[in-house]
Amino acid sequence: MSKIQKLSDLEPQIPFSEFDFYKRYQQSFYASELGKLFRAIPFSSLADSLGLKDSRKGRNSYFSAEGKLALMFLKSYSGLSDSALIENLNGNIHYQYFCGVRINPQSPLTNFKIVSAIRCEIASALDIDGLQEVLASYWKPYMKNLHIHMTDATCYESYIRYPTDIKLLWESIAWLYPNMCFLYKSMGLRKPRTKYDKQEKRYQIYSKKRRRGIVETRVLRRSLLHLLNKLVVLTKDVIKQGSKQLKLNPSFYKRYSVICRVLTEQQEIFEGKKVTDRIVSIDKSYIHPIVRGKETKRVEFGAKVNTIQIDGINFIEHLSFSAFHEGNRLPQCITKHQKLFRKKVSLLAADALYATNANRKFCSERKIITSFVRKGRPGKEEAHRKIMRSVLSKERSTRLEGSFGTEKQHYGLQKVKARTEATEILWIFFGIHTANAVRMIEKMRKVEIRNTA
Repeated sequence: MSKIQKLSDLEPQIPFSEFDFYKRYQQSFYASELGKLFRAIPFSSLADSLGLKDSRKGRNSYFSAEGKLALMFLKSYSGLSDSALIENLNGNIHYQYFCGVRINPQSPLTNFKIVSAIRCEIASALDIDGLQEVLASYWKPYMKNLHIHMTDATCYESYIRYPTDIKLLWESIAWLYPNMCFLYKSMGLRKPRTKYDKQEKRYQIYSKKRRRGIVETRVLRRSLLHLLNKLVVLTKDVIKQGSKQLKLNPSFYKRYSVICRVLTEQQEIFEGKKVTDRIVSIDKSYIHPIVRGKETKRVEFGAKVNTIQIDGINFIEHLSFSAFHEGNRLPQCITKHQKLFRKKVSLLAADALYATNANRKFCSERKIITSFVRKGRPGKEEAHRKIMRSVLSKERSTRLEGSFGTEKQHYGLQKVKARTEATEILWIFFGIHTANAVRMIEKMRKVEIRNTA
């Protein structure tokens, strides 16, 4: 038996299936929560929407198109690292059924990087709107109260160290200096004199201090800016001299351009100028500060997601790594809701940030009752409206905001550990919809009981 086989290819070859103990494992799988989660996700439709297909050329893939998607859902569901996920997949028969594979225990999978490869493959073809339409159409028969709309925004933070100007400048210098030395050595040129060693000692002394004065910080920032500017100029000169001789990777030019932008932004900040969407990490240059104004966390670094919720199920309306005002996106939220479920919205729950005059007018024209505090004199049915607003506000604060905490605590979104923008978006998508699929288990169970009664 080979290392791994797809169940779809294996099952027709098994003789005497009534005596096969593997069938009992299959029955126990479908009775478990993982099996119920498997039935709550339309893997074939999702694979078709993404255009994932088994390649006819070259070596056969370990996982089918549906199995690759299942592996991503399983990672969000289990909360395991890539290496731990493969280790558990080798020994857990239910995990293998979930991913549609059967692994030989004598020759288990050892390359955990296959998870990262699959993640990158799916991320390159990810279409959030198309996949959400597939999920909404599959879940719609099991949902109710489709006329009630809730919306709010949250930030799914990236796994990066807390950025400061000193750290960012030093990280840029620490990467650029050895690369510059390598370029001069490759060209047979003498390495130019810099004060790198001196600044390295100053930074180490500064970073070990528990208290750092304002003047000391400003002096070190000026010195690091001067050194980084010198390194950028020297690197630019040697690249220009060896344009025909040097063969550099595109990744080098990408990182070098990011560092040049960091230098420009930090010089403007040092001079007291305001910089919007500034870089906070040279590894993840797409991440920008997002001011949330919370008591415990005024600024967050990651993806800001405007979410709509229908009957406890969350859908992504807008995702961006730059700050945006979610209150201006209420019309898009209503449009997204009605496109997904083909149902007119009549009740809306949102916080005070959405209660702009434009949004009030938009809802009034469409006869949508909102949770916004009424402006002006009370109407004839004010008592009834007040009760309705209270119920909608309470439902939004408990169900919608509570779902954000559930996704972050239990589905890998507390700190997103992806390394690129595309895979980070993928990570967030699967985290949100894995949580949705778990919620759908109970909804589907109730419908099945009602149908059999």
